[in-house]
Amino acid sequence: MAGKVAFITGSAKNMGKAFAIALARRGADIVIHHRKDAAEAQKAAQEIQSLGRRTLIVQGELTSVSVIEQIFAQILSTFGHIDIVINNAGVVLKKPMTEISEEEYDGVFAINAKVPFFIMKECAKHMADGGRVINIGTTLLAITTGGYSAYAGSKAPLEDFTRAMAKEVGARGITVNTIAPGPIDTPFFYGQETKESTALFASLSVAGRLGDVKDIVPVVEFIASPDSQWITAQTLFVNGGVTSR
Repeated sequence: MAGKVAFITGSAKNMGKAFAIALARRGADIVIHHRKDAAEAQKAAQEIQSLGRRTLIVQGELTSVSVIEQIFAQILSTFGHIDIVINNAGVVLKKPMTEISEEEYDGVFAINAKVPFFIMKECAKHMADGGRVINIGTTLLAITTGGYSAYAGSKAPLEDFTRAMAKEVGARGITVNTIAPGPIDTPFFYGQETKESTALFASLSVAGRLGDVKDIVPVVEFIASPDSQWITAQTLFVNGGVTSR
């Protein structure tokens, strides 16, 4: 990936940071995005720079389309091109449908559906030929369970966005895929779970444990690489056998 530029939303910490460091180790320069984690973003940038890669830190509320457009303009002004984009930023909401307010619904869909759509729009306009777009979905797309109607529902459009964009830009060698992780052992997961629900999710995998970020990183590395050219318009479930489709 030497000479490539990768933009990962929500990459100051957790899984997004792991993606950023993994791609940097393979030679890519990294655009780190955060909303209000400036200190964490700076730490991530320092780690990546220690690998000999260039970094750019961008900040902003991505639910504003003008912010997305400004970020892409900043990336192109700094590096001259953009090759890999990972739609990683997201928010989870776990509540029965009867308890979800209009404000909560709008907020979850804005971050999990609107933001990826308009980032993909900018990718279609500005990404270099042969680029890679990766959307981070959820294994809940293939599970029948209560409590996640707004979260899983707001991630479901990624599959259709992925297929449509893959068709529209495929002639330029750009691939577009969704990676759907299962429950991952990060703070993002634990915020809404109980000890009992955590144990249940762990029991669903064939290994009897939650997933780890390191289980997802190699898949992202491969899909972001030139070797994945024939994989596009797909949803890849990476969940230790929690479900299959």
